[in-house]
Amino acid sequence: MKTIITVLVMVLALPIGAQEFQGKAIYQSKTSIDIKIENGSISEDQKEQIMESMKKSMEKTYELTFDRASSLYREEERLGTPGASQGGVFTMISGSSQGEYYKDVQSKTYVHQTDMFGKPFLIKDSLRTWEWKLSSETKKIGNYTCYKATAIRKPNNIFSNKEKNESEQDSVPQEQDSTQGRSLLSKIEKPEDRIITVWYTPEIPISQGPGPYWGLPGLILEVNTGRTAILCNKLILNPEKKEVVEEPSKGKRVTQAEYDEIMAKKMEEMEKRWKANSNRKGGNTFSIKIQG
Repeated sequence: MKTIITVLVMVLALPIGAQEFQGKAIYQSKTSIDIKIENGSISEDQKEQIMESMKKSMEKTYELTFDRASSLYREEERLGTPGASQGGVFTMISGSSQGEYYKDVQSKTYVHQTDMFGKPFLIKDSLRTWEWKLSSETKKIGNYTCYKATAIRKPNNIFSNKEKNESEQDSVPQEQDSTQGRSLLSKIEKPEDRIITVWYTPEIPISQGPGPYWGLPGLILEVNTGRTAILCNKLILNPEKKEVVEEPSKGKRVTQAEYDEIMAKKMEEMEKRWKANSNRKGGNTFSIKIQG
């Protein structure tokens, strides 16, 4: 796909390695999904409205503000779109970063400010170490020569823990219900190992990128996870008005492991409510099946 990237260089005389170097990149993120609405007594018009709303919510615009050592990645606010209260399962389905994602590549730490079902959390932990395989393959993104790199991304621990718990319960006799043994999470595609393909430019020699991506000898301008594509379409270097790249500070402070554990428990609670609701309605429930 041919892409035009707008480049604005406000202070040409300032070398890129200068201490006060700063920039901003705008990224478009789009997640491709297959949505199927099952077992519901809703009209076709209602189904179409739900599907259209969900598909639109998978298209987002993000901004990455960065300096030599740190960056802040956050979604641009839009009127009439779902807010941070979605959180939780929706974020895992879309594969996008929700809230604010701060990275410090010198200390190799990140802070992710996010919501889980309306409750703010502040996840602080060590940055993921990406085992990038560098390629000599190049392509142009705007005026920049970019190089290809790939890495493997492992599934989220939330699903791994959930599958382990289900396996341990297999030997325990379960009371039959109208869900016929199906769980709420069976409606959501379980993530598998994914090949992450990125394109970075050494012409902007900072080890930054959108969301959790970093660790290359240049700014990452494009990311493809197979289901989600993130592409930079505007880049501003050394703007006259500087922005301080600040670490988020609002929310309950937890590690990533602690957050995953809380999320797993919330998902179990959701599943119990889903099964109870299904039993009350004799199995005639409204459900949405999402596949990548």
